[in-house]
Amino acid sequence: MRTLFIVPTPIGNLEDMTLRALRVLREVALIAAEDTRTTRVLLNHYEIRTPLTSYHEHNKLTKLDAIFTALETGDVALVSDAGTPGISDPGYELIKEAIAHGYRVEPLPGATALIPALVASGLPTDGFVYIGFLPRKDRALRDFLKELALERRTWISYESPHRLIDTLEILRSVLGERPVCVARELSKVYEEFFRGTVSQALAHYTANPPRGEIVIVIGGHVAEPEAAWDEARVREALFARLDEGEPLSSAAKAIAQKSGWERRTVYALGAERD
Repeated sequence: MRTLFIVPTPIGNLEDMTLRALRVLREVALIAAEDTRTTRVLLNHYEIRTPLTSYHEHNKLTKLDAIFTALETGDVALVSDAGTPGISDPGYELIKEAIAHGYRVEPLPGATALIPALVASGLPTDGFVYIGFLPRKDRALRDFLKELALERRTWISYESPHRLIDTLEILRSVLGERPVCVARELSKVYEEFFRGTVSQALAHYTANPPRGEIVIVIGGHVAEPEAAWDEARVREALFARLDEGEPLSSAAKAIAQKSGWERRTVYALGAERD
């Protein structure tokens, strides 16, 4: 069974190619590239002579048959201009059809912009939502942001430099102040991380028009803290647990965690009841 390899390529620094990716690109019979000119620069740098064919947004459906014909006699590697194919780049349709045709699909780990932006943002990484490119039209973007307004996980989005300021203005209008990190030109000479509030980012990039590839990392919704419990509420919740037969020590611990009271104070209220 022939294999379709999904091969990430550097998003900037050519040294970010893995040894495995270089070996695969040398060994496959054909490389399907989003832009053969861009990929040729990479291949020439590493002295790789594997044949190339184009596979991009405008021919991704009509080129399927030719790629499957190549897979009948040899392995094929899929690459995009930069990063991992299929992540906001052509690739999904080919991968889906290769699976449907019974070909082995082998993804290689490697370069992508969203993970470096996230981990260097200073925002929570225990859960996150990748939302690709934001809607371009003003109304569509506002509606999209309203749908995600209560999402508590960190958001990650790609953005173009000429749209960044408008996007930040709409973010502030719809969501108010949020912590953000604008990651620009990752792994390249002019790599930059701007961390601050939406307003601070807007002021910075209004004064310093951005260039290059941009990732926006946006802090998730933070729920308003619950109002502190008064003594009557603490007593009611504690006594309800005790009436159900729960030991005072565990009941006091549970109520202390929920109410914000000190455990020993809650315990004392229960002890008074006895």
